[in-house]
Amino acid sequence: MPEGHSIHRLAGRHAELFVGDKVQAASPQGRFAEGAARLSGTVLDGTEAYGKHLLHHYAHELTLHVHLGLYGRFADGPGEPPPPVGQVRLRLTSDAYWLDLRGPTACELLTPPEVAALRHRLGPDPLRADADPSRAYARISRSPTPLAALLLDQSVVAGTGLIFVTEALFRAGLPPLLPGRELTPALWRELWADLVALMTRAVEAGRIDTVRDAHLPEVTGRAPRVDRHGGEVYVYRRPGQPCHVCGDEVRRGTLTGRNLYWCPTCQA
Repeated sequence: MPEGHSIHRLAGRHAELFVGDKVQAASPQGRFAEGAARLSGTVLDGTEAYGKHLLHHYAHELTLHVHLGLYGRFADGPGEPPPPVGQVRLRLTSDAYWLDLRGPTACELLTPPEVAALRHRLGPDPLRADADPSRAYARISRSPTPLAALLLDQSVVAGTGLIFVTEALFRAGLPPLLPGRELTPALWRELWADLVALMTRAVEAGRIDTVRDAHLPEVTGRAPRVDRHGGEVYVYRRPGQPCHVCGDEVRRGTLTGRNLYWCPTCQA
């Protein structure tokens, strides 16, 4: 599933293509035909990302809500759109660009109260200027749940996925199974600031890099990472390999049905 930085990049891309323009909407697949009919002919006023949720705000208080989930993806381009191939849930077109959406978990129109309810059920997003990290810490500081599980809970922190969580915990030297209530306010401030920095850099670069300069391949002489996710990381998807900092073997376990990665020395 795309992590929050990808959704913020999409919001920016869609704003560049369509904001201020009247769009035509269709649902070649047919599953969003009624919603597309309501959108067609309206002006896109703005876009935003909140965690892993993408919002298009149209005239007349119409909001398109998209959650890509595991299989959703967008494609876009200039000029006339190509013939639809596969299950295109939504197609947007303007005089200059087209946009196709396939396979999302959610593609729906929301009223203003429903948009407010969506925001209310999500935790603060490190990539948003209006984020209040104290709201997340209020949940974390009284919970016996492992810290990694809390950070993956979108109602606690929005937009963080497995890569950002495992890597930020490594960089902070915190064990992923640490009970949330044992995290001090000072450590939370440091952890939050690092999430903001890592995720902001990922928005700018289009990929997730978490390794500090001193541990990069060109400095240490190690081979660069080769992985379909790209980016240089410390522990994510590196079980059995040596830690870039201490040389100990990176471990893998499971938590709430998901893989977990950590260094037993650096995160003792």
